[in-house]
Formats: sequence, structure tokens, C-alpha cells
Amino acid sequence: MPYLKTLFLFILMGLLVLVSCNPPAKKSESTRNQDIKEQITVATPVFSADSAYAFVAKQLSFGPRVPGSEAHRECGNWLAEKLQSYADTLYQQHFRTRIYDQRIFNGTNLIAAFNKQAKRRIVLAAHWDSRPYADHDADAEKHQVPIDGANDGASGVGVLIEIARLLSDMPLNENLGIDIILFDLEDYGPPTTLRNRYSEDSWALGSQYWSKTPHKPAYQAQFGILLDMVGAANPEFPREYFSQQYASWVLDKVWRKAFDLGYGSYFVNKPGSPISDDHVPMNEIAGIPTINIIHLDPNSSNGTFFEHWHTQNDNLAIIDKETLRIVGELVTAVVYSEQ
Repeated sequence: MPYLKTLFLFILMGLLVLVSCNPPAKKSESTRNQDIKEQITVATPVFSADSAYAFVAKQLSFGPRVPGSEAHRECGNWLAEKLQSYADTLYQQHFRTRIYDQRIFNGTNLIAAFNKQAKRRIVLAAHWDSRPYADHDADAEKHQVPIDGANDGASGVGVLIEIARLLSDMPLNENLGIDIILFDLEDYGPPTTLRNRYSEDSWALGSQYWSKTPHKPAYQAQFGILLDMVGAANPEFPREYFSQQYASWVLDKVWRKAFDLGYGSYFVNKPGSPISDDHVPMNEIAGIPTINIIHLDPNSSNGTFFEHWHTQNDNLAIIDKETLRIVGELVTAVVYSEQ
């Protein structure tokens, strides 16, 4: 028995040596890459809905931002000063253009550049002017009265200024550049009663100008995200038609990120109406694949947009901090995950 025990122990030790000398199965290249990706955590700054809301309120404090008005001039100066304090470089693109009735207006596009030396770039955009007519108001006597444009214009701008603040506090790596563009004269299209007489080119005049004459010659970006009407409560952001047509892969990228963040009930995976907005010339003229994150509601009284679109009720009272937070967190996460 002692001999058998000794023999058994000898055999067991031999097996253990063989096992220890045999290396584990080699992982495939794709498996190793996946392991590396899973270990990487993208540092993303915290988007402040309170800060974005304050930026919306500040814009409205000047009054309706109708081109040619004193409120428009004062708000433009404040926007330029605020963006200048955050960005590496601020470009002020002054231009002259004719609106639908052939009147000439002066406009200003504001472009805040971050990491301006980087060749790989992303555009984040919104329009900063407000509608001169409340032509969808239930009260016909208000149809010629300018609107505050809290959601239609100021909400997207507020989100982007907050993102500019974050980019200043937590810079991206030097290989990725961001350009935040605030377009002017988006909303000076013809009144509803005259709309059938004019083409869709009567809208988005600031982005048309920039797309033909960018702030830097031969400017190009990997993709763009336009924000319009991103501040009202309980929004639904479908896959807007022109975004799907020109930049479906950008929609997929952003909508996947929304799903990952738990915002799939807001960024719904269904087709949306075709909207003539600033992203159209960015796609068609500038050749930058650009999507439009826009609140669409076919069940509203206007049949397309959120309920208070182009009415006197588009004021600060309808701005919801939770919506600003959701949109801001999403766009911030997309930008920082591109590093």
C-alpha cells in the first residue's frame, strides 16, 4: 500500500506539471480587440440642464430675436461674447441676404471652433434668430406679432452653449475638432398665407450662406448634428426624412447612443416628416452628412411640429429642463465617444 500511494502521488504530480506547462488557448485578434474595447471607459462631462435653461432664459430676456431689431443685435453680441469665452476661436460671419419679399437683411452666423487645428471635425448647429410672425397662433390678431422662440431656436442654442462650456472645461484630444455654429435668418420665411407662392429656399438663409461660403475655405466635417425645438416637455424625435436620406449612418450612430443611455422612448425608431431646416443646405450644398434632432408631432394642431410652434405660447413657460438634459446628455456623449 505505501508503494501504491507513492506511485499515485508521483503520477498526480506529473499530471499537474503537464497542465501547468500547457498555456491557455490563444485568443483570436478580434476577441482581444473586443476585450480592449470593453475595458475602455469614455470620460464624459456632466451636462447641466440648469445651465442650459439659464442660457435659454438669457436669450429670451432680450426680447424676440428678429433680424434687424435691437433685441437681435444685443442677443447676438451676448452670444458672441459667451462663445468667445469658451472656444479656441470665434468666427463671426457677417452677410447680407434677401428674404422672400426681396427686402435685404444683415445676418451673422457665429462659429465657435474647438481644436481648430484638427482635420477631423464634427459640426453642432442650431439657429439663433426667432420668427417675426406668430402666424400659427389661435388668435389671428397676433399673427403679425414676433414670437419669443423659446423652443424654436433658443432651446437648441442653450444646449450648445452648455456643451461649449463643457468642451472648455474638459477638452477633447487634439485629433478631434468641434465647430458649434449658430445660424442666423433661419426663420424669416413667408407667412403661412403666402407660403405657397415661395420655394423652400426662402428659409434657412444663414445656413445657405455658410454652406456656399464656409468660414474656412474648403471646410469639411465628418458629420453634423442640428438641434431645433429640443426643449418642450414629452418630446418625440423621429428619424426626420432628409436626415435619413442624406445621413442615415449618422442617425444610426446617434439613435444607438440614445438607446444605450435609456432614451429610446424619446428618440423613436420611426420615420419623420421632411423638414426644410438648416441641415438641408449643409447636406446638399456643403456635402456634410447632417441630421436634424427636431420635435415632431403629427397630432398637434399644426399637424407637424410641437403644439406651440410659431405662436405666442412658445415662451419660457414651455421649456422643460428634463428635455434639455436628455438632448444635451446625448449629444455630449456622442461627441466625447468620437475621441
